[in-house]
Amino acid sequence: MACEQISYRKSTRVGIIGAGISGIAAAKQLSHHNPIVFEATDSIGGVWKHCSFASTKLQTPPCDFEFSDYPWPQRDNSTFPSYLDILHYLHAYATHFDVLKFVRFNSRVVEIRYIGGGDGRETTNLDVAAGPGEFGPLLSGHPVWEVAVETHPPKTIERYGFELLVVCIGKYGDIPKMPVFPPNKGQEVYGGKVMHTLDYSKLDKEAARELLKGKKVAVVGYKKSAIDLATECAQANQGADGQPCTMVIRTLHWTVPAYWIWGLPFFLFYSTRSSQFLHQRPNQGLLRNLLFPLLSPVRKAVSKFIESYLVWKLPLVKYGLKPDHPFEEDYASCQMAILPENFFSEADNGKIMFKKTPRWWFWNGGLEFEDNTKLEADVVLLATGFEGKKKIQDLLPQPFSSLIVDSSGIMPLYRGTIHPLIPNMAFVGYIESVSNLQTAELRCKWLSRLADGLFKLPSIKKMLDQTSEEIEIMKKTTRFYKRHCISTFSINHSDEICEEMGWKCWRKNNWVLEAFAPYSSQDYGEED
Repeated sequence: MACEQISYRKSTRVGIIGAGISGIAAAKQLSHHNPIVFEATDSIGGVWKHCSFASTKLQTPPCDFEFSDYPWPQRDNSTFPSYLDILHYLHAYATHFDVLKFVRFNSRVVEIRYIGGGDGRETTNLDVAAGPGEFGPLLSGHPVWEVAVETHPPKTIERYGFELLVVCIGKYGDIPKMPVFPPNKGQEVYGGKVMHTLDYSKLDKEAARELLKGKKVAVVGYKKSAIDLATECAQANQGADGQPCTMVIRTLHWTVPAYWIWGLPFFLFYSTRSSQFLHQRPNQGLLRNLLFPLLSPVRKAVSKFIESYLVWKLPLVKYGLKPDHPFEEDYASCQMAILPENFFSEADNGKIMFKKTPRWWFWNGGLEFEDNTKLEADVVLLATGFEGKKKIQDLLPQPFSSLIVDSSGIMPLYRGTIHPLIPNMAFVGYIESVSNLQTAELRCKWLSRLADGLFKLPSIKKMLDQTSEEIEIMKKTTRFYKRHCISTFSINHSDEICEEMGWKCWRKNNWVLEAFAPYSSQDYGEED
């Protein structure tokens, strides 16, 4: 049994959970408060460290995935960095800004308890949400959250009190999303091996190859992880004795070979002010509301233009992989996957096969489908995603756990960071964009200045109205709105964050690289 210690650090007002991209960004921006960063593992990097395969690469050019004050060394925007490149870059960033001193490795948060104003009452902002209620200061002078942390080794539990708690454990990793089957049709009746991508990512390169080589493998899914897995499987099965890998696909998504469409750079279609002017955004005003329906044919034409290139460039029709929904819906939900160079060449060689089906289940020798066909399989790999929201719900106490998502299953986060009904807590890394790193950095800058009292939040009701409007826009834009992606109005999102801080932002390719504020950066312990 773990030995428990009570440890309230009065000199440390800020706690951060997780040392992935978002956690390191938060630690850097809040460094003048000497935060404690609890990392459950022995290294920084989050999903890039613990959920990556040998073939995992960044989905965007390096210029769209770098901190504003730390460019990639020898950046080549014509290539996509590997997960190892990203880990090296993140470690170099953390070292350069001396952030690692805040991180406590092998420190897993096992419980969070709300202690409020010190009177022990478990209250939320819910009772004032309908009126002009205010969201209180993030640094109030007394602990608001008590955090129990299990350290290993030795296995002890320490409790810390924090005025502000920043949750950066992300939506991916830790809890796999597993398919649910009817009785006697689950993996218990299957004679082969079943593995989720979370477990596959823990294998070294040789062990992964040994698992796949000479085996009939079924990969369930058709997003980036599934595509990478199928490619690795095909590479492991080269030669006469190699077996094909079959991708079992429930929902098709658009894939792209590179960031060029008919000779034009992809960012021109969705990542400029003029291109995002075509799309609905929050607080757009009467004139834009009137123009929005009139611009619908232009939006559809842009999507069709991209689709025409993908159908011409890739054998989507040949393999029955052309989605029924518009390309725009996948982009608006951050589901656009960059294909490995040899993906379709392996399909042409018979090493990757495809099976579309709305439902499937196990039989003793493999998988069975709704059309009564069967697939023999020695290994079944599940690229079925993760239970990201459940991870947070399991960590938070009631009533906050039940408030974390709204009725539509989305986290209503103001500026992608603050839940209006949960006091003195911030969430970074849960609302996606085209460049999650740059969005996380900007939100952390915003959070730091909010914690320092340099601006005030609007009323709780206004924040809830803002989040509701954003969610409604997502629902109108894509059927995959639960992914909670702001890609079609990301520039407006950044603009509003900057305006709230009193900043004027300088942009390159419409991402905030530097922002000029009417006060000195030395107030925050940052470099000039």
